[in-house]
Amino acid sequence: MDKLTVVLGDYPHARPLLDGDVAIDGYPVEPVEVTPVIGAYRRMIRDLEFDVCELAPVSYLMARQAGVALTAVPVFLNRRFHHGDVQCAAGSGIRVPRDLEGRRVGVRAYSVSTGVWVRGVLRDEYGVDIDKITWVVDDDDHVEGRIPANVERVTDGRSLGELLRAGEIDAALTGNAGTGRAGAPRAGWTASAEPQAGGDDGPYPLFPEAGTLAVDHYLRTGVYPLHSLIALRSELVERDPALATALYAAFAESKRRHLSAQPAWSAVPRLARQGQQIGGDPVPYGIAANEPSLTAMVRFAKDQGLLDPEFPADLPSLFAPGDYPDA
Repeated sequence: MDKLTVVLGDYPHARPLLDGDVAIDGYPVEPVEVTPVIGAYRRMIRDLEFDVCELAPVSYLMARQAGVALTAVPVFLNRRFHHGDVQCAAGSGIRVPRDLEGRRVGVRAYSVSTGVWVRGVLRDEYGVDIDKITWVVDDDDHVEGRIPANVERVTDGRSLGELLRAGEIDAALTGNAGTGRAGAPRAGWTASAEPQAGGDDGPYPLFPEAGTLAVDHYLRTGVYPLHSLIALRSELVERDPALATALYAAFAESKRRHLSAQPAWSAVPRLARQGQQIGGDPVPYGIAANEPSLTAMVRFAKDQGLLDPEFPADLPSLFAPGDYPDA
């Protein structure tokens, strides 16, 4: 039997699959560790280096549009809300979302998932003209050639966190999408100290009541931002059409086994909190269960110039043919 090389981030609900406790019918799994896993995204998209690899959803869609021989199954290992991800520089004077217009805002790369979701919410919910913002980036996009004119590259080697502290950008996204890392993923980045919010000298959140706003947005729209999906080389599905269904079933069983041992998601407090916020499974799998989020993601990516207007909006066509009951 052919082995499948599989690259995933560190998710307890996927560990039974990587450990061999859950089998992919007909295929032994050979785990490959890439740290940070975001470094594997680029290698998968540009070189098809692995058989199965976690990918950022927007990068996957962009890769498909560019003709990269990838397909996917609707397994979304990671989710998060984003109202709390925008920090404003001390002294910037930003008080409401539309104050970002005409300003410089840091994000790791223009197509990074957090950036796509944040821009979509700013435009949809608050009427922000995102084209009037200069987006300051310090890393490459996984799929190149789709960057709008209002993107500026950092050229002196400083991190976005340093620029925010110095007041040279007016706001920035947090975490891996911005101020929480330094160094390029392909070189092995390092976590860096986030600029501390609070007081007169530190950055402050654009949305002080971010949690309340995020839950309100979810309850009104059903959109629960996706942050990873499972991609595989198209050649594998062409050779074995049953593989996609088997792969999906293995991920679903892996999550089921994890939850049988830890039903409260105690190993991942953030997901436990999000499950309480949405009143359900914090990482639902399947197309139907994620229709509002998938539809919004495609629309946002089109609105922001990352996908062509004619990119198909038919959700099943985004995935390999298979059986994907909600799980």
